Amino acid sequence: MGKVNIWLRRSFMGVTSVMAIVSLLLLGMTLFGHGLMYRDEEVEEATKGLHFLYGISVVILFFAILGGFGAYKEKKWALIVFAAAMILSSLFVIVTGSFGLAAKHQIGDEIKKQYLNLLPLPNSTENVLDAFSEAQIEFQCCGLEQGYTDWGDSIPESCLCTEGSTNACVAAPRNSNLRKDATDDQPVLIFAKACLPYFIEHDISFIQIVFGTMLGYTLLWVLSVVLCIAILCQLNVKEETPTVVYSKEAKAGNYTSLTETLN
Repeated sequence: MGKVNIWLRRSFMGVTSVMAIVSLLLLGMTLFGHGLMYRDEEVEEATKGLHFLYGISVVILFFAILGGFGAYKEKKWALIVFAAAMILSSLFVIVTGSFGLAAKHQIGDEIKKQYLNLLPLPNSTENVLDAFSEAQIEFQCCGLEQGYTDWGDSIPESCLCTEGSTNACVAAPRNSNLRKDATDDQPVLIFAKACLPYFIEHDISFIQIVFGTMLGYTLLWVLSVVLCIAILCQLNVKEETPTVVYSKEAKAGNYTSLTETLN
């Protein structure tokens, strides 16, 4: 078995250490995000995307440790398993990420279906209503698909236009709850645009950022595979042992001359 170059070994272990650290950070962020929504009544539906993050972070952490162990102990089987796993993982992420970045319209349709399941809005859970109110203030919109009419007569105050509003505003219906305490004929202005287009655009941008980040992270995996294969190649190099040849002349020659000189 050949000898591995020390700098090649250190480079590989450095890359696997970075992979392990990133995986730990990803796992921690996933756990934190899961903890924020554990009280949500629809937590099972909301955390489906977290399952992928759990799986990828744990798997990469395991194989990063295995690869580091293989390089440190010069275990061929560990390095071979690491290289095979990283190649398959890289291909999976590249194919999935490329599809996600390209299939923008399909993803938009799926997101739209998920949001339309919230209708009618007044019947949604308290957590959904709170999140929706925050989104209406952020995006300066009202309602989901048909604008403020999605709220019926119970239009929330988060639909009210403010002095710094940049989106278009319209007068709220006279029979809405926003005008029940009004004492004059001054119109109550609310946001005119529906929120669904803003939600879809925001979610697609977030998904594309995640896929882009994963594709960039995959380059680190590819580098680790290259270094791992280089280590395996060096381990497979057989060290040549010089052949020892016995010769009577070599045994007696110099000693005989030395003896004759001393005499």
